[in-house]
Amino acid sequence: MARKVLIIEDDPDIARLVQLHLHDIDCECDIVADGELGLQSFREGNYDLVVLDVMLPGRDGLSVCRELRGGGGYVPILMLTAKSTELDRVLGLELGADDYLTKPFSIPELKARVRALFRRVDALALAAVESSAPTNSVVYGGLTVDPDRHRVTVDGRKVELTAREFDLLLFFARNPGRVYSRAQLLDRVWGYNHDGYEHTVNTHINRLRSKIEQDAADPRYILTVWGVGYKFAER
Repeated sequence: MARKVLIIEDDPDIARLVQLHLHDIDCECDIVADGELGLQSFREGNYDLVVLDVMLPGRDGLSVCRELRGGGGYVPILMLTAKSTELDRVLGLELGADDYLTKPFSIPELKARVRALFRRVDALALAAVESSAPTNSVVYGGLTVDPDRHRVTVDGRKVELTAREFDLLLFFARNPGRVYSRAQLLDRVWGYNHDGYEHTVNTHINRLRSKIEQDAADPRYILTVWGVGYKFAER
C-alpha cells in the first residue's frame, strides 16, 4: 500500500523533485506551499509523513512543527533546512521533528531518510500490537525505558523525549557497555550513514543528556569514550 506524504515547501522545483523521487518508493505526495495551508491539509488528510521546509511564507516551518506535535497521534516529520541554519535544525529537533535534511541534498539520502522513518513507524505499530505481552522495559538505577508505552522516567519523573531521542536512548540501554562510533549510531538508530552527518549524533546526545542526567557534564548513563564514540554505562 502506498504511503501518503504531505510536502510543505514553497520552492516548486524542490517540492516537485521530492514528490517525483518519493513516488519511486511508493509514496503518494501532496504539495502545499504555505505553512497555514499545510496545517489545514494535514488536519484534513491522513498522512504517513510530513516533509516540512523551515523557511515558509506566512507561518514558518518551526511553528508548523510545534503545532503538529501539539496534536494527537504521531506522524514523523522530516525537516528541510538551509545549510547555514544550524540553529533552525536544533530548534526543529527540540520541537519534535524526527530528522532533517540540509539543502542541497542528494536523492539517495532523501530516500534513505524516508525509508528509515517508515521503518520506525512500522516498529512502533508492531510494538503497540504486542503491548499485551510481558513488558520489556530496560531499568538502570533510576532510569526506566519502556518501549511498549514509549515512556521514559528518571527517579519516577516522566521525561519528554522526541521520537529520535527515545530510539537513541533505547538502543544504548539495550546494549550496555558496548562502544559505538557516531557513524555506527547513524546506521543503527537513524537507519542511514552519510559522511558529514556525525554532528547529528552529537546534537541528540547532548540534548538527551540534558534531559536524563542529573549533571550533563558528568553523565551517569551515556558516557563518552574519547576518540571512539559513546556507550551506555555497564550494569
